[in-house]
Amino acid sequence: MTDANIIAERYIAIWNEADAERRRALIAEAWTEACSYIDPMMRADNQEQIHALVTAAHDRFPGFRFTLITDGDRHGDNLRFSWGFGPTGAEPLIKGTDFAILEGERLKSVHGFIDQLPAAA
Repeated sequence: MTDANIIAERYIAIWNEADAERRRALIAEAWTEACSYIDPMMRADNQEQIHALVTAAHDRFPGFRFTLITDGDRHGDNLRFSWGFGPTGAEPLIKGTDFAILEGERLKSVHGFIDQLPAAA
């Protein structure tokens, strides 16, 4: 069984990958074919839509990076971790917690919750 932190780090790496083709490859490795993502602001129902969400985050917040705030915590096929998002080298402006369902060692679904969101975001 893959360590929870490894899976969480792979997920964060997808959101931080600037190269679109490399990002698509990372998504294909980390997510199942039939997958979904949802948080209070966006939703995706397949790998290509997940790629589009990540691309939109890069476009809207240039120079921002995701970081893990907590270690991944895994119980069977369930995973949770908290993350931060903000300018490189600065305190994260946005923070959240994601809960994932795994299929094997890959992400099947992720439900994101926003823990901290500035009014201007």
